[in-house]
Order: sequence, then structure tokens, then C-alpha cells
Amino acid sequence: MNLNASDPPYLMALTTAPSAEAARVLVRALVERRLVACGTVIPGATSIYWWRDVVEESAECVIILKTTAARWSELAAALPGLHHYEVAELIAVPIMAGHEPYLEWLSAETGSSARGKE
Repeated sequence: MNLNASDPPYLMALTTAPSAEAARVLVRALVERRLVACGTVIPGATSIYWWRDVVEESAECVIILKTTAARWSELAAALPGLHHYEVAELIAVPIMAGHEPYLEWLSAETGSSARGKE
């Protein structure tokens, strides 16, 4: 995903994990690296998909990640190495508007000044 200066500065990214525990481990690693400000784990999803010429069905957890466009490249580079799946789902959706204090917090927790807090 190539981001332009005119793109919204905030992103909601989606991924999945095979279990709630795997999702928590993944989200914690991303939050601790400040690649995302927050990750929400939603258990109880069922995914139906093609994999190696067979239709598969799996129980999964959906993970909603909140980050900035400035952190996208690092997130996209890091997530596959932390993920349980051979082909990790990672989809970004621009956040067009939001509660301003929340967006300010999101920026603060993923910004360059936050990186020294770890």
C-alpha cells in the first residue's frame, strides 16, 4: 500500500488469528513496538476461504488495529513475522473522521515522541 500526503493520517487495519491467545500475543507485540496504539480482539468469527484449491472453514479471532499512516510500512513489514499464518491477512481502511481526542491519543502513542517511552 503506497500512501500519499493527501491520504487520511489514521488507519484501521484488520487481521485475524487462530485463537484468542494468539491474537493477544500478536496485539501485545504490536502495541509494545508502538506500531499500533490499540488492538481489539474479537473472538468467535468463522472464516470460509480458498486455501490450496480447497474451500476451508476455520474458527478465528478478528483483530482491529488502530494506527497511523506514518506507521503503516513498519506494521506491514513486522506483522507477517509475528503472525501464525503462512499468509497473514492485513487490510487497511482509512479513518476519515473520529473523536478528536482519540485521534490525538492515537498519534501520540504511535508517534516518534512515544517511541522513547518503551
